[in-house]
Amino acid sequence: MKICIYGAGAIGGYLGAELAGAGADISLIARGPHLQALRENGLTLQIGGEERRLAITCTDDPAELGPQDYVILTLKAHAVLPIVDAIAPLLGPDTAVVTAQNGILWWYFHALEGPWQNYHLNSADPGGRIWAALGPERAIGCVVYPSCEIVSPGVVRHLSGNRFMLGEPDGSKSERVVALGRIMTEAGLKAPIRKKIRDDVWFKLLGNATFNPISVLTHATLEQMGRDPDVRAVIHRMMSEAEAVAQRLGVRFVMGIDKRIDGAVDVGAHKTSMLQDLEAGRSLELDALVAAVAEMGRLVDVPTPTIDMMLSLVRLKLMN
Repeated sequence: MKICIYGAGAIGGYLGAELAGAGADISLIARGPHLQALRENGLTLQIGGEERRLAITCTDDPAELGPQDYVILTLKAHAVLPIVDAIAPLLGPDTAVVTAQNGILWWYFHALEGPWQNYHLNSADPGGRIWAALGPERAIGCVVYPSCEIVSPGVVRHLSGNRFMLGEPDGSKSERVVALGRIMTEAGLKAPIRKKIRDDVWFKLLGNATFNPISVLTHATLEQMGRDPDVRAVIHRMMSEAEAVAQRLGVRFVMGIDKRIDGAVDVGAHKTSMLQDLEAGRSLELDALVAAVAEMGRLVDVPTPTIDMMLSLVRLKLMN
């Protein structure tokens, strides 16, 4: 099984290392010092108090690799459009594109029964360019839960978790998603195949769409935001708005909002990924995590005033 991990950062490196250990033919797309270190020293994975070093094919030129069985996108959602043409050499007639990314993505309305089937969200896919280039029929959804970090170029540390939830947009238990789940399970990962992957996308998104933008304005940790009564009230309003949008689209939630907030608080003094990106001078996942929710609210005629306000404030901050 040929699998290319496009975006061999912390999650991509961890996933690639585990799959390679299970016998998959893995290649990594990386760049800069990370790529140089991978070429010179291989990929080092620190996990469970041990250190593994693996020699894995790596490049910054997908054309060197040729068609794959699976291309797993582990880069941030907003980073896909600039490289969408570069992915083309990796795509054969039956190649699946697995979106191991956060937020509302370009394929969301593909095979979704109802009046919005095949609708293109501009915030997730400006001009429908990703949809046209990759093809929504290739997409397999993936909700990522492990936490990892890059210690130094070429060295990835696994911190916690090993669950990657998989699902076809049409809810089927296809041969390709079953095969992917099997190899991931053989690699020691938890890879449940979900009939309603969008429910799982939204469950994680409730936290990302609320805590993340607030943290950009406050520089507060999850614990600080969730324990402050006034900020918690804002988070609750934002989650309520997002939940109403999702429910209009047929999503069901298995946990109440207060428990969802409490779960984030229990993580402790952790900075959101968006705050970490801000402090590092990197682009933020604002469109996939926040703007897409606001756009979907307008689409299904559900007001999102608190989300809209937060989105405007963060955008203004980023301009200064």
